[in-house]
Amino acid sequence: MLETRYRAARALPLGAVSRPVSSGSGVSVRPVGAESRFSLRARLGAGAAPKVGGLVLDAPINTVGTDGEVWIARLGPDEWLVGGPEADADLLQGRIHEALAGLPHSLVDVSHRNVGIDVSGRQAAVALNAGCPIDLSEAAFPPGSATRTLLGKAEIVLIRATAAPLYRVECWRSFSTYVHGFLNEAVFGVEGSATH
Repeated sequence: MLETRYRAARALPLGAVSRPVSSGSGVSVRPVGAESRFSLRARLGAGAAPKVGGLVLDAPINTVGTDGEVWIARLGPDEWLVGGPEADADLLQGRIHEALAGLPHSLVDVSHRNVGIDVSGRQAAVALNAGCPIDLSEAAFPPGSATRTLLGKAEIVLIRATAAPLYRVECWRSFSTYVHGFLNEAVFGVEGSATH
């Protein structure tokens, strides 16, 4: 029997709100459009590591891998956050189940729960450190890093996939207005310190 899946249309909590790049700080804070996101929990056995698309699941903890528009952040020994294009949600879900066939695992669609905010520019790490306690230097948080942390009072997942000064802040929808506002205030602080 053919199974048809219907996905509810997503209303983005931050809309198209964007802070343009400032000439003073060079930092941009931009909400990300709708994406599919999955919380994956699994215990990988010994032997060949399962792959989702071209991405191996046994990458080191606190790293992120990308394959085109799909990304997988390993947040713990048995925990991953997986993201990709919204239109490919069912395909991505199928790939994950196929890769883990025969292994006990849990895959939960958290697309409506999570919101992404991109922070980019040469002073992006400085703006993030206004509320994020981790060291974002090149040595401590190089490209390919991902971790759970805090931004102000909100729990976030912070991802740095590439060498460009671009960070993805993933947070729960209910925290997104606070996180977005916090980041914009942090950019004002960076601008103020750049002019003095």
